[in-house]
Amino acid sequence: MKSFYGLLMLSAAGGLFLSGCAKSEPAAPVAEATQASDGHDHGGWWCPEHGVPEEICALCSSKAAADCKAKGDWCAEHDRPDSQCFVCHPEHEAKFAAQYEAKYGEKPPAREM
Repeated sequence: MKSFYGLLMLSAAGGLFLSGCAKSEPAAPVAEATQASDGHDHGGWWCPEHGVPEEICALCSSKAAADCKAKGDWCAEHDRPDSQCFVCHPEHEAKFAAQYEAKYGEKPPAREM
């Protein structure tokens, strides 16, 4: 009787092991993974919605926002980094536009917001 239970346990363990080897669904393409729920694509270099390079866009990235706040770079009135507040500092918009022009040789697209 002991050998029967041992054989049963061994069969169950083998079944569990083999079922773990089933094929899974392929991962989503990277382009889809960077698509926000609002349709804004965060995979490019430029954030057309806010007029700054995507990697530092604190309005799209909570990490970038936290980094700016930690450095004291925050405009409380407009709830964005002071360095990206084009209301208080229109010259900052020109600075970011110049970065875009240097990279692409043309003016940046009009901000969506």
